Amino acid sequence: MNALGLADIQRALAFYRDILGLDETQWYGENAVFLLAGGYHHHIGLNTWESLGGSSPPAGTTGLYHSAIVYPTRADLAEAVHRVLSAGLPLDGAADHGVSESVYLRDPDENGVELYWDKPESMWPRTSDGKLAMYARPLDLEEVLAQFCPNMRPDTGPRDL
Repeated sequence: MNALGLADIQRALAFYRDILGLDETQWYGENAVFLLAGGYHHHIGLNTWESLGGSSPPAGTTGLYHSAIVYPTRADLAEAVHRVLSAGLPLDGAADHGVSESVYLRDPDENGVELYWDKPESMWPRTSDGKLAMYARPLDLEEVLAQFCPNMRPDTGPRDL
């Protein structure tokens, strides 16, 4: 579970719940909320206990590199990426790691977020002696988005038909 200190809980909910598609499970007072994906009791806790109205740490400082949210299928990841792009949010990158496909972006407080799905183990790359051989290659976002919306291109939004 990730617990993130944020400057504005409603702004964070608009991102994590409304754009990324996580489900709200429970509030803890007025300054914390727990979110889940896929039925687990909670994957992320958002709070403003020590950070209400705060600013993001400057680049090049220590701290959380990114939180990672796993989607159960490629189509679920595609749907989340579609919502991100439809909201006009920029992506930091996208990669095929052999075992998973990942999309990287920032939340409203500039925290790094990885959205990904795990490929079936039968698709994982292996060396000749059977060891895992992960890599980082460019991800074809157009192909991923086709899982959810065949007429969507990541560079221009919906295609004219």
